[in-house]
Amino acid sequence: MNKTKKIVATCLCIVFIFNLVGCGSEKSDNETVTQTVNDQRYETSEEKTSEENTKESYTTTEEVKISGATNDAGSITESDYGRESYSNVPENKIIDTIGENTSTFSIDVDTASYSNVRRMLNDGAKPYPDAVRIEEMINYFDYNYPEPTNDIPFSITTSTTVCPWNEENLITMIGMSGMEIDSEDLPPSNIVMLIDVSGSMNSPDKLPLLKDAFKNLVENFTDQDRVSIVVYAGAAGVVIEGEEGSNYRAIERALDSLSAGGSTAGGEGIELAYDIASDYFIKGGNNRVILATDGDFNVGLTSHLELEEFIEEKRNSNIFLSVIGFGTGNIRDDIMELLADKGNGNYAYIDSYDEAVKVFTKEFSGTMFTIAKDVKIQVEFNEDIIKNYRLIGYENRVMANEDFENDRKDAGDLGAGHQVTALYELELVNPDERIIETMYEVKLRYKDPDSDRSEGIAVVEKIHEIYMNPYDDMNILWALTVAEFGMILKDSPYQGYSSLDRVSEQARYCTNRTNDKYKEEFLQLVDDYIYNYGDETADVSEYKVIYIDN
Repeated sequence: MNKTKKIVATCLCIVFIFNLVGCGSEKSDNETVTQTVNDQRYETSEEKTSEENTKESYTTTEEVKISGATNDAGSITESDYGRESYSNVPENKIIDTIGENTSTFSIDVDTASYSNVRRMLNDGAKPYPDAVRIEEMINYFDYNYPEPTNDIPFSITTSTTVCPWNEENLITMIGMSGMEIDSEDLPPSNIVMLIDVSGSMNSPDKLPLLKDAFKNLVENFTDQDRVSIVVYAGAAGVVIEGEEGSNYRAIERALDSLSAGGSTAGGEGIELAYDIASDYFIKGGNNRVILATDGDFNVGLTSHLELEEFIEEKRNSNIFLSVIGFGTGNIRDDIMELLADKGNGNYAYIDSYDEAVKVFTKEFSGTMFTIAKDVKIQVEFNEDIIKNYRLIGYENRVMANEDFENDRKDAGDLGAGHQVTALYELELVNPDERIIETMYEVKLRYKDPDSDRSEGIAVVEKIHEIYMNPYDDMNILWALTVAEFGMILKDSPYQGYSSLDRVSEQARYCTNRTNDKYKEEFLQLVDDYIYNYGDETADVSEYKVIYIDN
């Protein structure tokens, strides 16, 4: 064992020096040490001063500093993720319906958390708890929801079953499925790719992967689309402007010409990108800036607050922002998610070529085209039946109940073909009595993409029979399986009798009945985690029930 550790320690001593960019708006003089361990590359930063590091940071963010520890076999168990940052948002509490029987939240179609967590697990590391956003893990996968059948651009599905990790409670699922749009019916696109080409992007999982990802995107464009490329590093510049989408070769040559290098003093990258998007604005089309970076936000504005306000302003002119993250060691997950939210776009993290294909080819219409914006969900529970409830995930999407009908309050957008799933854990007032009354009512509000006024619909969930066995409904079985794994990874105080073995068993049951490589990959991640760490079944004596103050 000692000999193995000495060998690993010797490998860790092989270092190469690169320039690493800070997250602030001013030039960073930080130096980066890149380590190569077991063919994995990780970046660590030696900060100049603590004042420089915190100048533009958010108060709710914790910066991840994990040592490159190894287990007895010499594999990475806690990779060095450098200066990655994640929002520290407490999990939703259990709420007593007598004090508050209504729950309101915005939808979330982002999937970055799952692919980012997958990256960490594939590195052999336990994911940082704040990197785990359970709703994004659930929404990464496809569900067998019905297609919309009327003028509403999405369908609504509800289902209820017994909670596996606390059998005295129920799990209820609310699912949405956006209408599909045939490729020939898609509106024209005006896309500006805003690409980070700073020195920190000089890694196989960053700029080279980024190029391949955008080449997948380009293959979807036609002659009615317009494509521009803006880069930023020491300065901002236009590589290609207003090119017809069908001119694949010109766009791909422009992507191939990009190389990483130099400092990251900033420039006017994002302002230039939005200026070009405005110049080629397509009325009634998909006007969008796609920011692709490993975490560097030195894009020309003097503070993150100013950047947020600028993006919100442009959102109101129907130019949206999507954010795509790449690489290891510099990810600013907290800021990436926030900017995409402010820009009415989506946030994805690409950790492999397969993920690039998923985001830009398989889910092209959902990634690029909005069918409903500012989508809000409000659930009103019957306090005579439901004693308390807890929304699983969506912590940074929870809204005040009075904002449900406030059209000035921004919420998440639904893309073509996108699906959204939300789970509530419920405790019944009388668990031994058969439910013959309405458990809850679901209300939804949304705006058409070109409208500023919302429309509302309602769904009443009146249940006479509950799935006593979760295996009777494949949709809810998969969703609660992913949720249970997420709670284990977060070491959630609400995980009850959670079990990795049960997660594996349920995931295997689902994958044996579907032909879904992403679900098969999830099962492999779970089994690998069990192999590395064992079945860390929760200690029920530590199960914390927290009630909100009424």
